[in-house]
Amino acid sequence: MSDEKKPVSIVEEKKAKKIDFREMTSCPSTLQMLKKLEADGHESMFNRAAEMKPCPIGAESACCKHCFMGPCRLNSRDPYARVGVCGATIDTIAARNFARNVAAGGAAHTDHGMAMLDIFREVVNGRISHFKIQDEKKLINVAQSIGITTEGRPIKDIANDLYSELERTYTQVEGEIPFAKRVPPKTLEVWRKAGIVPRGAMREIMELMHRSHMGVDQDYNNIVKQCSRTALADGWGGSMVATEISDILFGTPSPKVAGVNMGFLKEDQVNIMIHGHEPLLFEGMIAASTEPANLEKAKASGAKGINLLGMCCSGAEVLGRHGIPHAGNFVSAEPIIATGAVDAMGVDVQCIMQALPKIAECYGTKFFTTNPRARIEGAVHIEFHENDPLGAPNQIIDLAIERFANRTARIVIPQRQDWGVHGFSSEYVTYMLGGEFRGSYVPLNDNIINGRIRGVAGVVGCTNPRVKQDYLHVELVKELIKNNVLVVQTGCSQIALAKAGLMKPDAAVLAGEGLQEVCETVGIPPVLSLGSCVDNSRILIACSEMVRAGGLGDKLSDLPVAGCAPEYMSEKAICIGQYFVASGVYTIFGVTFPTVEGTKFHDLLFNGLEEQGFGKWGFSNDPIEMAHMMIEHIDKKRAALGLSGPRERKLFSMEDRRAAEG
Repeated sequence: MSDEKKPVSIVEEKKAKKIDFREMTSCPSTLQMLKKLEADGHESMFNRAAEMKPCPIGAESACCKHCFMGPCRLNSRDPYARVGVCGATIDTIAARNFARNVAAGGAAHTDHGMAMLDIFREVVNGRISHFKIQDEKKLINVAQSIGITTEGRPIKDIANDLYSELERTYTQVEGEIPFAKRVPPKTLEVWRKAGIVPRGAMREIMELMHRSHMGVDQDYNNIVKQCSRTALADGWGGSMVATEISDILFGTPSPKVAGVNMGFLKEDQVNIMIHGHEPLLFEGMIAASTEPANLEKAKASGAKGINLLGMCCSGAEVLGRHGIPHAGNFVSAEPIIATGAVDAMGVDVQCIMQALPKIAECYGTKFFTTNPRARIEGAVHIEFHENDPLGAPNQIIDLAIERFANRTARIVIPQRQDWGVHGFSSEYVTYMLGGEFRGSYVPLNDNIINGRIRGVAGVVGCTNPRVKQDYLHVELVKELIKNNVLVVQTGCSQIALAKAGLMKPDAAVLAGEGLQEVCETVGIPPVLSLGSCVDNSRILIACSEMVRAGGLGDKLSDLPVAGCAPEYMSEKAICIGQYFVASGVYTIFGVTFPTVEGTKFHDLLFNGLEEQGFGKWGFSNDPIEMAHMMIEHIDKKRAALGLSGPRERKLFSMEDRRAAEG
């Protein structure tokens, strides 16, 4: 320690054993900053993860805390040897715990979606004037997809009808959520037969929380049924609303060359980091940072300008929508602050560590919470108001400029900048496969049918300090593309892949011969970034379009696709996984999984759901094994479709498309 303040937490005081950070991250920039943190006498989540071992009983969900007769802990080595005080079996206990993960994760996404819908209503009715409808075409397409008449009608009338329909996603107590109309009919039949078509998110989450209360639902099969219904209310409801409304208000992403890594911090500029999940704060910051008055203030302080960077999912949204650089994913938050170059960090909701204000204080970084739903003890709160979207950003910029002018922290910026192509919305995928007037998923399906593309994998989700940062994501995806599997990405995973250079078109040289040929012909990388974790709904839409294009079955569960969240860490991820499984997709998680192998509940998730016509769960902590589990599943689906062997054909030409559509 020299020019930084005395640390709040000193590693030596805890007598922590020496940690080899090379075993904890594969990101060179994060590794460099972890060493700096250690030298400065500070701890990070990597230290805390090494020092705090996870509870083995809790990790396997063999612990019940849902009443006050316990907590009751069952022995996972012999899970049926005993029951809880009330008589609850391991299957009931694990199913209840899983249910509450789904409910909490679904609540996070649906609350985000409802917040976006509230803004949309106020914009449409003129009560918020700063934000506008940026993509009228998207608005019309979304309205048409759920049966709203649009021809010859004013945009405002269409928008009001769209609001009224989408509000049912949350508040409806009977019927089916609006976006159920987007689900392939045969998949919807499966849902209806099983009784899992969502009614409204509020009802499904409320009912799931009730069922998982002590003394209510005590049949793990029945609990999982409501888990599926609740999760689908997220994927095809709350999350999908959040994505679609964000596109309508702020513009639908299209590919942009953009940078990722800490090297995009600039020592001679005011660096402001925005972290969280809702796009409103970041959109306000973008507008405020280009205001001439703010730029003049920055220059008067000696700075050459104002440099905005993103992290986590807020950053992923603007990466594809505006091309703003992204500094790093979830577990790099503390190392990024340790550069000393971050003058201010503003946060809103989700994935914000409580440790950040303390580490920010150590390095003199101004740290602000901005959302009324998410304050942190010790952090300065500057509330963001939608009807004054420049108010909070202007205050953050002023305080960031003040910090720049009075910097005392030693600045060390890793000189690593990685570039890639980001912003592949489902609409752009349609466009790139056929142009403005003949856009279609038929060329994608055709190249899956002829064997050039083996199948499609969604590799998504968080980073987790319990495993080596980015390693599972990167090695898994390299193995998939080598075997001709096209990869789509959301959330922190895409940042890991961008840092590894896999989101550049020239990364196609790492792909198998067939996928490489397709990528070079279309001009795309073998890994497509789709946005934030809430934008997993784009993957659902893409899968539905693949079914609609024909040739790959008539249900989502027929498709040669698979999903994986190799480093997940949140309840949102459990909910996302369950809505993909309920939709029909084989979904693999890494790190840990909240079940005990050998139990009936575990067997239901990993086998029984597929037998009922849904997808299923999988688990592994080895990236090559993960890849081949996914490839084996894709090959199984290809065989069921009669696509076992490669069938050589020329790439689907414009003439072929005209003939197919003629």
